[in-house]
Amino acid sequence: MAEVVEQRLRAQHLVGEPLPSVAEAVSWFGAVQSQDYPAAKWALGQRLRGMTDKDVDAVFDKGGILRTHVLRPTWHFVPPRDIKWIQELTSPRVMAGLAGRHRRLELDSRTLARAADMFGEALAGGSSMTRSELGELLTAARINVDGQRLPHLIAAAEHGNLITSGPRRGNQFTYALLSERAPRARTLDRDEALKELTLRYFRSHGPAQMKDLGWWSGLSIAEIKKGIHLAGNALELQQIDGVAYWSGPNGGGRVGLVAHLLPNFDEFTVAYRDRSALLDPAIPFDAKHFAYYREATPMGGILSNIVTVGGVVRGAWNRTIVRGGLSIEVRPLAPLKPAEANAIESAAAAMSRFLERSVKVTGI
Repeated sequence: MAEVVEQRLRAQHLVGEPLPSVAEAVSWFGAVQSQDYPAAKWALGQRLRGMTDKDVDAVFDKGGILRTHVLRPTWHFVPPRDIKWIQELTSPRVMAGLAGRHRRLELDSRTLARAADMFGEALAGGSSMTRSELGELLTAARINVDGQRLPHLIAAAEHGNLITSGPRRGNQFTYALLSERAPRARTLDRDEALKELTLRYFRSHGPAQMKDLGWWSGLSIAEIKKGIHLAGNALELQQIDGVAYWSGPNGGGRVGLVAHLLPNFDEFTVAYRDRSALLDPAIPFDAKHFAYYREATPMGGILSNIVTVGGVVRGAWNRTIVRGGLSIEVRPLAPLKPAEANAIESAAAAMSRFLERSVKVTGI
């Protein structure tokens, strides 16, 4: 599976030419998972040159990228120009899937519409409000926001293309009207949108399987087959170990010895249903090394902070704030060769430049 991993490293711009800007990085992918905001910034930072954590904050606060519930759904960075058609393509399945949950929460269509109307009124004219402020707004109107009702009321307004992320207020996130944050957002007919999202995914994540795009997007396999058909010659089909993979045009050549400190939910890990290419069969994947992960299993642990060398999982990492900077603790799955340890030091140096803080690596 080495060829799959190497091609993905290039497609995801983890090696080769960096992406030119924060906005263009998000546009390249179509959407970048971002429920862990600091981690998602570092995910972008590894694919850019000369950008810092503060630079990503500035782009986000100005609305150069947006953050909303979309696709599977979970939080994603999305381009303002594309947010409308992506939501219109993927949200109907999301909302249909949430119907049972809404019934249990006693959120009928009238309540959802009433809350949306109130959000629209309160946010008009360039206003932004935090989640708790939106909750207070609804509470004053005697709309119950207990438990999971408020998150679902807000998410429904996101999926309806009414609200999206506003500028941060200190460390708090806010919501604003989508029409005001993305006034030039495009709309596409369904076939155009299906074709475009299929192209975006396979060019930035390929080689990948149809089930991988299904997991990432929430689209059905039937829709994905149609999207591949509509994409035509813009996608390349490869048969690898008897399995069909699609990708955009991808230059060949060896990747070489390169290491990455990937954050949790990085697109290199989270964006695939089949993550087996990331595991080296010669290295036992011992779950005890990943005890601080959300799940102590290979596929659960692989979605947290991992160390890769040549695109293959070689261990886990976590960081601690210490006097003068950060301490990065690496927990290898197997002993590292000196060249591999040096590559990890280089990855830590890249993080140091991005965060503008000194970084010390231990455990290698």
